Amino acid sequence: MLDTNPIGCKSLGTYFNLNGKLLEGHYAYRLSGFTSWDQLDHASEWILFPENLGEQMSIDETALSQGGLYTVVTNKAAKGQKGCLVAMVKDTDSEKVSSVLHRIPKGKRDRVREVTLDMAASMEKIVSRCFPKAAAVTDRFHVQQLASDAVQQMRMEYRWEAIEQENREMELAREHNRPFTAQRLDDGDSLKQLPARGRYLLFKDKGKWTPSQVHRAELLFERYPRLEKAYELSRELAYIYRGTKNKGVVFTRLARWYDKVEKAGFKSFNTVSRTVQNHYRNILNFFDKRSTNASAESFNAKIKAFRAQFRGVRNVEFFLFRLSKIYA
Repeated sequence: MLDTNPIGCKSLGTYFNLNGKLLEGHYAYRLSGFTSWDQLDHASEWILFPENLGEQMSIDETALSQGGLYTVVTNKAAKGQKGCLVAMVKDTDSEKVSSVLHRIPKGKRDRVREVTLDMAASMEKIVSRCFPKAAAVTDRFHVQQLASDAVQQMRMEYRWEAIEQENREMELAREHNRPFTAQRLDDGDSLKQLPARGRYLLFKDKGKWTPSQVHRAELLFERYPRLEKAYELSRELAYIYRGTKNKGVVFTRLARWYDKVEKAGFKSFNTVSRTVQNHYRNILNFFDKRSTNASAESFNAKIKAFRAQFRGVRNVEFFLFRLSKIYA
């Protein structure tokens, strides 16, 4: 059976007893068409493919080399295949990205009806400036992740408290020349292990817990009742997304959720609720077509896999050239 996995020039050179680096150079500058690429003169800053614009778009950011961020605009209709890449712009500055996207004729940009994005203010500015007739849709998973992060922050605070308490008990035992034995709970966890091992169950619905997780949750919530309340708030937000389709009903349920958050008095959740309030129009737009930014996340994963396959990005322009040949 033939191996269809791609192979790099250096590996190919080794196989045929050739100079792999020289072969790579010949491919890049003589055989690939890179030197005659019509976007080569500005590829280090941006690449643009107006012909790939569609009615449903996604916008996100990705890292290429040494932490350098690029804004990526993709067409959902292409489903991550050829024709999906519309633009890649170095940096996430809204002014810079907008100036590149404005190179696309306004008539084409006005045909865009929906753009999914995360909650970054720069992304919202780009969408409003470049696609004024499109509905900006905040990705549901970014909203739910905020609530999950708030729960995990509380869990970590309790974990540090437990670690500090154990340290004090150990020091006290040494002062009195007594052996120290950590207190164990019914499931065998120590007090500092309980919040650490309870991490994963807090991401899941109760109905998906294993028997051991059910037992651990009982111990965790008995000791930290405020954590249980925070967990319930995060799951309630997930249920709003999962079980509601009417925007009017969603607005009402979110208002009730805000009220519960305020009464709970959790600092981290107050930050979540304010963030949701600041983006509520774009959040509500999700319930029109239930569109997510999953296509953009998937494309980012493909970029990372492509980058890993060639052991990093040594020549950014050539990397973008090869990427455009596959996806643009």
